[in-house]
Amino acid sequence: MLDFSIFTNYFDIYMKGFLNTIIASVIALIGSFVLGTIIAIFRIGSVKILQWLGTAFVEFIRNIPLLLVVFVFFYGLPSLGITLSGFVCGTLGLTVYTASFIAEAIRAGIMSVPKGQSEAAQSSGLTYLQTMWHIVLPQAIKIVIPPLSNQFINLVKNSSVLGVFAGFDLMYFGDQVASETFATFDTYIFVAVLYLVLTLPLSYTALLLERKLARTD
Repeated sequence: MLDFSIFTNYFDIYMKGFLNTIIASVIALIGSFVLGTIIAIFRIGSVKILQWLGTAFVEFIRNIPLLLVVFVFFYGLPSLGITLSGFVCGTLGLTVYTASFIAEAIRAGIMSVPKGQSEAAQSSGLTYLQTMWHIVLPQAIKIVIPPLSNQFINLVKNSSVLGVFAGFDLMYFGDQVASETFATFDTYIFVAVLYLVLTLPLSYTALLLERKLARTD
């Protein structure tokens, strides 16, 4: 049987980690979506150097572990005279890492939009950026809602990497509770439940949004 007194006795600690996880996830979600969209536009644009930069970013970041990305911020930046907290480094790592996957999803969505639409928009006087913003991206994002929602859910789960760098997230405080109570199983069951509280509404919201967009087609 689970010892619920662990959760009640350490409720404040659990909630502190829970709140920090939400903050880190929201910041990384917004940042990764913006960065991923920019990288996707680089990759399908006509400027060769931007194509190369976008491709290099995606291929490099996607094929290394998230932990290594955070290591670069946490241990690499101090060598340049920049020292950031574990929370900030973890959030930056999450943002950059997730952006590489979002970029690929959005690029696939952009490529699935008929090319004639962008050609027609540009022939009517719209610039490339205006065409992307008003014509192509709204359709592309609608198409890639399922993979984007999966990446956002993965982002929330991956936020546990902050615990390795004293990021004061849910996993970090879970480790503290486990070390004090020695009730490892019970402690992490409650941590898992709190992660579910975050991810299940995301899954349900994505499903509702997908169904709503499908009805508008």
